[in-house]
Parts: sequence; structure tokens; C-alpha cells
Amino acid sequence: MQQQRRRHTASSITACAQKLVVDHGLDGFTLNDLAARVGVSRRTLFNYFPGKLDAVVGVKPELPAQDQAEFVGGGPTGDLVEDVILMVRRLVDTGELTSTELARTRRVLASEPRLIVHASERLERDCAHMVDLLLQRQGAGLDRDRAELLVRVLACSIDTALSRFLSLPEGSARSWADVLTDTIRDVRDLFR
Repeated sequence: MQQQRRRHTASSITACAQKLVVDHGLDGFTLNDLAARVGVSRRTLFNYFPGKLDAVVGVKPELPAQDQAEFVGGGPTGDLVEDVILMVRRLVDTGELTSTELARTRRVLASEPRLIVHASERLERDCAHMVDLLLQRQGAGLDRDRAELLVRVLACSIDTALSRFLSLPEGSARSWADVLTDTIRDVRDLFR
């Protein structure tokens, strides 16, 4: 319950921050303005995000340490691609991001070069972490260049899946995680 309330507050902060960017630009509001709009103290904002850019970009999903350990150990299924799919699903399958929120985030990020740079830097760190997990799991069976290639293909697949998800008709029963899973499997099938 506490975790759910925390996610809801973080989502509210991000939604307000993104609306402020749309209405006033990134430099058109302060963290005090954001705190007042959300109805929390400035200090509370820092309990959720280290700064304005992170508040606008949103919560960075984290894979629990036990899930990472399971992946590195060869699980949960033993099939590398299926295990990557399960890891990515666990990151995105919170059931909280609607197509409207995802579309808004994409528009806001594209509207401001500093947000693009910030999101790209965060993605680079996430990709490097995923490469490390792959290398730990596969050992000598996968060199760094191939691990990086796999992660780059995965990142492109996520972007493609987002476009596919956002183009679904209103009221579609397909979730973001389902579309992402299908897209990664489509990529795998192309290389068979």
C-alpha cells in the first residue's frame, strides 16, 4: 500500500511537471512552483526526484536485486530472449502508465533539448547496466560488443513498441507490456 501511494505521488509530480513544461517551458517554473501545484513541500519533491529534469522525465523503473540475481543466474526460464522479455515486462508492467501519459511524456521530452539529453544520459546508464548483467549471465559466451548490440536492439525495440502502443485505437485491451513483449519477439523472429 505504501509503495502504491509512493508511485501515485511520483506520477502526480511528473504529470504536474510535464504540464508546467507545456504551459510555461522548462525555465518557466521553479521547484517551488511545482511543489505548490502538486500540494507537497519542496523537501517532499526531493524525496522523489533529485531535480527538475528528473521530475519531468519521471520515475526511473528499477528491477529488484532478486530479479537481477535470478537473471544473472540464468533464470527465470533459461532462454535469454524470453528472460530479457520478462525483465523488461517487470520494469514496465506497473499498470499505471496510460497511452495518454506515455504520449504526453514523449511530446514533452521532444519539446526541450535539455530533456532529450537528460533522458538519453539516463538511457545510456541503463543500457550499460543491462550490458553488465548480460555479461555476468553469459560469461565467455558473449563478448561486450555483442552484449552492447543486443541492448541497443532492445532499446530500439522499446521505442518501436511505444509507437505501436500509441497507435492502438482508443479503448484497446492491449497493454504497453503486451505490445512490448510482442515487438521483442518480432525482432527475435526476424533474425531466425
